Amino acid sequence: MTIIAFQDIPPQVEMITDYDEQHLITYIRILDATAEGADWREIVHILFGLDAEQEPERAKTVHDNHLARATWMTEAGYRHLLQRQN
Repeated sequence: MTIIAFQDIPPQVEMITDYDEQHLITYIRILDATAEGADWREIVHILFGLDAEQEPERAKTVHDNHLARATWMTEAGYRHLLQRQN
């Protein structure tokens, strides 16, 4: 699987960004994995190619911030996507 280039902290704005559009599949996958009870270390390894043992703080930061952004997408961000369709 190809890992898309990522930022440690995704954009923290109240609008959909190009970064968000490029990472929609990542957001869906992180939400699914979390809902299934996957360990955050496994998630960050599979989705971002990070080793939580080698870089524990960075791995946790990447995981938590992308999960937060993915959650925002389900709560508010999707509205911005719908508005673009009109």
